Amino acid sequence: MQCARILAVTGASGVGKTTLTRLVESRGVPGVSFHYFDSIGVPPVSEMMRDFGGPSGWQEAMTDRWVERLASSENGLCVLDGQVRPTTLRNAFARYHVDGHVLLVDCLSPVREERLRTSRQQPELATPEMANWQSYLRGQADALGLPVLDTSEVTLEQAADALHGHISALAAV
Repeated sequence: MQCARILAVTGASGVGKTTLTRLVESRGVPGVSFHYFDSIGVPPVSEMMRDFGGPSGWQEAMTDRWVERLASSENGLCVLDGQVRPTTLRNAFARYHVDGHVLLVDCLSPVREERLRTSRQQPELATPEMANWQSYLRGQADALGLPVLDTSEVTLEQAADALHGHISALAAV
């Protein structure tokens, strides 16, 4: 069985993961396809509770669907952008025998909150819960020895160049 390679780009809302992923996608990277976790739609929490036992159950089920689909559909590198726990991703990679990699995009909390309030116009996401989620993701990345792309003090182009380099290195394997 030939396994696809998947790079999951994860991080909290406002750190820049989707902006960077879309920017790199627009550059055109040979042998790489780009996918966006939230393109499947995110149901209300009440539906997640009813159908999956809660948001983490929904996330695990949808991660499995994404990884299964990507593992069977492509031979090149697939980049999957989404707010997913690194351990959930690693478990799905193992279940579907995928050469999977996780990259955390992160930044300082005040930078993330400012982006959410101003450029993203989503102040409702600048909450203590999102700050906790960001801390959780950083803790998992640190514990698992995952690479982290910190967007706090770099330009958008510099961060996109760093992501592009990471993607290109994996695509060349």
